[in-house]
Amino acid sequence: MEIKSLQQTVDNWIKEHGVRYFDEMTNTAMLMEEVGEVARIMARRYGEQSEKESDKNKDLGDELADVLFVLVCLANQTGIDLDEAIRKNFEKKTIRDGERHKNNEKLG
Repeated sequence: MEIKSLQQTVDNWIKEHGVRYFDEMTNTAMLMEEVGEVARIMARRYGEQSEKESDKNKDLGDELADVLFVLVCLANQTGIDLDEAIRKNFEKKTIRDGERHKNNEKLG
């Protein structure tokens, strides 16, 4: 699914099932909550923390999708075209970091 299509799909879902978007501050708090759930899995499954029994069935893909969903909600309600934003972001990164990482001995 392309980003523009994802934005439209989320908008359609909100209109059909969600009644309306939560306000921007609520969605920002929800985004932080969802990112925290991803961080918990990463710290316990891939980091040095031990994984609790209750966390072992957590689906990282599902949690990442929750983050993406709320992120798209925020983009939609603030008028951000994520296709255009990511295109501009790649241009910025290429100008800034186009050669930097190739010369990083830590990555070699």
